[in-house]
Amino acid sequence: MAGELEIDIDRSSPVPLYHQVAQAFEQAIREGALAPETKLDNEIDLAKRYHVSRPTLRQAMDKLVRDGLVVRRRGVGTQVIGPRVRRSLKLSSLYNDLQESGAQPRTSVLTLETVTAEDEVRDRLGLAPGTEVYHLRRLRSIDGQCLGIMENYLPLSVGTLTGAALERDGLYNVMRRQGSDFQMAHQTVGATVATAAQADLLGISPGSPLVTVQRTALDSAGTAIEFGDHVYRADLYSYETTLMNH
Repeated sequence: MAGELEIDIDRSSPVPLYHQVAQAFEQAIREGALAPETKLDNEIDLAKRYHVSRPTLRQAMDKLVRDGLVVRRRGVGTQVIGPRVRRSLKLSSLYNDLQESGAQPRTSVLTLETVTAEDEVRDRLGLAPGTEVYHLRRLRSIDGQCLGIMENYLPLSVGTLTGAALERDGLYNVMRRQGSDFQMAHQTVGATVATAAQADLLGISPGSPLVTVQRTALDSAGTAIEFGDHVYRADLYSYETTLMNH
């Protein structure tokens, strides 16, 4: 519980008090001492406990909200949502990015079938009418929380896909082991709200915000080898990019 969190505040430090409080909460959240969905005590009680003013405590909570570590919900109060998955805009797989960040990704394969490619999929992958493709749908979780629903279409030429392999490892890793060569991708990032079916899978309320990602990956010959249409919980997932002035 938040009431058990001890904070060692150094009032002689040049670091602002609100920042010290926020850092202590952030560390507790990232280390798991404050688990996702933990409800924090109200700001008046927290200010009294840590012997800081209410404006100082409010600044600390505001920072945690901005950093995507807690959320204020009407009728509930301030609640831990845990650190977001932050991805840079590069050609990489979510599975590998999560592992590199120290998270423990888990995958449930919801659909793995061979279907005749519909118009959008054919256009994305440059296929002839009537061509069959793999249709793959997976639920990705991290540290016990559902993160996103990933839907992919792939030419049968990428090799053999099995549910067991895809639940053990990331899709790109499975494809690379069978000879796929990822060189570049066209990607669009957007936003939507969760349908009832998506909300049920992700453990959120219908209408909750989602990040959408559509990606077409190409090999070194310029051949499209994967089209993905994914949705992620906006409270747990974001993209990062660095902009420079030349």
